[in-house]
Order: sequence, then C-alpha cells, then structure tokens
Amino acid sequence: MNTPNTYLSLINTFQRKVTSDLIAEYLRDRILDGTFAPATSINEVHLAAQLEISRSPVREAVQRLVQEGLLVSTRNRGTSVVELGPEDIEDVYIARGAIEREAARLVLRGDTTVLTAKLDAVLDDMFQALEHDAWHAVATADVTFHQTIVQAAGSPRLERMFSTLAAETLLCVRQFQYVLERKETILAQHQRLRDFIDARDEEAYLAEVERHLKNSSATLEGARQQRNSSSRRQKAEGRASSSRGKRGMAEFLKDW
Repeated sequence: MNTPNTYLSLINTFQRKVTSDLIAEYLRDRILDGTFAPATSINEVHLAAQLEISRSPVREAVQRLVQEGLLVSTRNRGTSVVELGPEDIEDVYIARGAIEREAARLVLRGDTTVLTAKLDAVLDDMFQALEHDAWHAVATADVTFHQTIVQAAGSPRLERMFSTLAAETLLCVRQFQYVLERKETILAQHQRLRDFIDARDEEAYLAEVERHLKNSSATLEGARQQRNSSSRRQKAEGRASSSRGKRGMAEFLKDW
C-alpha cells in the first residue's frame, strides 16, 4: 500500500526529472549553437548555485550529455564541452555509415513513396536555408534528411544509435560551417540520395551515401585544421560566451 510519503517521493522524483530534462535541453542547445564552445568547462556546483536548485538534477542533466557525447568528464579535471579531434570526426562518420547503410537496406525492401515525400519536404527546407545563408538551418536539414531515412527503417535501436551520432554531427558541422561546400553541391548530393531511394536502387544508393559521408568527414577535418590556427582567440571567446550562457539559463527556467 502506498503511503503519503511514497507519493511525495514520487512527486519529488518527477519534479527532479522535469528539471533535469530542461537543464539537459538548455545545455544541449547552447552546445550545438556554439554558445558553449569546445573545451568550455561545465561546473555543476556553480550551475546549481546560479539556478538556485539542488545539484542532483544538474548532475543528471550533465551525465546525460556525457552519454550523448556532447560533454566529456575527465578525472581531476571536471566536465567540459567535447572537443572533437580527427579520430572523433572519422569515427562519427564510420558509425553513421554502418547505421545508414543498414537502414537503407531495410527501407528499400518496401515501398518508398511516403519516405520520398518526407525527403522532398526536407530538401525544400534545405533549399530555403541555403538561399538565406542560414547555415545552422542547413546543418539541421542535412542531419534531418539522414535521420528521416533511418527512422523509416522501423528499427528503434538503429534510430536511438543514430540520435547520438546526429548530435555529434551537428556539433561538427556547426563548429566548422564556414568551409562547407558550395550551395549547389550540398543540395545536389542529397537530391541524388533521394532519387536513388525513389528508384529503389540499393546499389547506387549505398555507393552514393558512402561517397557522401567520406567527403563530409574529409571536409570537416580540413575545417578543424583551419580552426586550430585560431584556437587561442576561440578559447577567449568561449570563456565570454560561457558567462553569457549561464546567465541565460536562469532566464530560461524562470520563463518555463
């Protein structure tokens, strides 16, 4: 039999869960939009004090982002925003290739009419974002395109694995957006993938997605090398952004 104390405990657990969800959402958004730059320290104690909440939901939110690969926890050094190196970028795209190839094989066994229509809508969003030089929106449309294909495979586990890689991909692309390929190239690559799905041409699709992912990995690695040349300036800007972002978090929860 549940006692009043049991119900109170359940309510407290639920409230903590909601709070940790909000904190995780906020931190995730600030990492992906660049407010918290790579290597920015995330201090649980300071964050909890600024938000005037207990440390527990902050810890839960931080641990969730560690599991997602957006934060990294190092013994005796604390937690910080992940800084992806060449091996990380290559590994993200290798893992994506394995998932996307298997998803495509599952998708292409059946009717692709509905999927093709969804991809057309994503391509429209990508075109509009490219027309307005909205590179964050371009990156989102890019990942959404591939995620839509994985979701169509009907495998919750493939979808779950891809979600983590999608966040890491966005982190890569948004950090290095200034060296993305020409607009027409970006759109044409995704249009070809869409057309091969529409034609249910598995061999052509698998070859094209492999080229696409390898090219993306190489482009991002080139961007990473360029970015390292100005790392000192980036770190200074990151410290200033971190201060602004933490103040914004209090407003985010207050408005919720």
